[in-house]
Amino acid sequence: MNIIDRRLNPSGKNLPNRQRFLRRARKIVREAVRKASASRGIREMDEGGVVVIPGTGIDEPFFHLGEGGLRNPVFPGNKEFGEGDRLRRPPGSGGGGGGGGSGAGEGKSEDEYQIALSAEEFLEFFLEDLELPDLERRKISVTESEGIRRAGYSTSGSPASISVSRTMRNSLSRRLALRRPKPDDVKEAEEALALAEAEGAEPARIAALRETLEHLTRRTRAIAWIDPIDIRYRRFEPLPKPTAQAVMFCVMDVSASMSEHMKDIAKRFFMLLYVFLNKRYKKVDIVFIRHTDEAQEVDEHTFFHSTESGGTRVSSALLETRDIARKRYPRDDWNIYIAQASDGDNDPRDNMEAIALLGEDLLPMAQYFAYLEVNEPGHGTIASSLWRAYESLKNPVLAQRAVNRREDIYPIFRELFSRDPATREQGA
Repeated sequence: MNIIDRRLNPSGKNLPNRQRFLRRARKIVREAVRKASASRGIREMDEGGVVVIPGTGIDEPFFHLGEGGLRNPVFPGNKEFGEGDRLRRPPGSGGGGGGGGSGAGEGKSEDEYQIALSAEEFLEFFLEDLELPDLERRKISVTESEGIRRAGYSTSGSPASISVSRTMRNSLSRRLALRRPKPDDVKEAEEALALAEAEGAEPARIAALRETLEHLTRRTRAIAWIDPIDIRYRRFEPLPKPTAQAVMFCVMDVSASMSEHMKDIAKRFFMLLYVFLNKRYKKVDIVFIRHTDEAQEVDEHTFFHSTESGGTRVSSALLETRDIARKRYPRDDWNIYIAQASDGDNDPRDNMEAIALLGEDLLPMAQYFAYLEVNEPGHGTIASSLWRAYESLKNPVLAQRAVNRREDIYPIFRELFSRDPATREQGA
């Protein structure tokens, strides 16, 4: 078998092969992307980059000989062996000889591949099968144009959009209305004139036949087969698509009880949420709220990078969320989502006020409320007082998760915002 590649090696030739490989190894690449998220910085969450995947488990195509037939392989670089010779074992190879030389090393290893993914590809694998739970269409006040639709015909347009069928229909109607001579009529007039001239008919008859032929010819020239007024172009218009409005409230505890490790986990969670919303949804407002014993709405940069600290009063953040929602996001018009991250260290007296705000105001207006409790590594299973207070509400809109390791952020994030409701319910 001789395979000779005579292509001119144009740029981008490898793109289809790369896309086919990603389709074959989709599951393995997806797992590698999710593992890579744990080692990335907060600002690198939505960037592409290199991911490492194991060499095992990838079904790569390869050439091989079929069964039967004669096989005479030719190996390059052979200068000392002929057909039928036995090959000597090279020194230092495995086996029981115990000879000198550098043998194989000890231990096990696994082949690995490095794949460079673009930002678009990375996010595609990263956010696969995620969505905002129970997104409903409420009052639509914003529309966006996606695609186009047919909108009849017009008398002007580009040549590529000419409608041949409608143009020919108009042409036929016009020719019938103006009684344009048919080609057969002209041909019959020509034949009659030629016959009369051949038979030596009377001059008056020949003159009459010639006049008839000239009249038909003039009308044929005057009434075109296709006139500019016949031409019609297919017309298209933007397709307005209604968009459901949604708002996500990101509420983060930045009090003194939150260590740097806890704040890092919380920020990673909210960065994942921010990337997810901006990638998947075009009409989602994001409101950032930080709180100590006081809460305030801040911009994106302050939310992720401010070093402010202080006491803890969770109810202040819930009260701020409620007031902003009532003022700017009416329940009848907006899908309201709330995500809160805290270490659960709150005054027990404030927990009662937080439960009242949550049970009477926020949960009835929200589509979904995700509470993430962050802890130090090695933290046991003892739930905080805030966790137990939230849990006592037993509301299906409320989902609770706890995390103490950076590498667990992404799996828990997927549980909270999975497209499968059963995945969101497990571990709640």
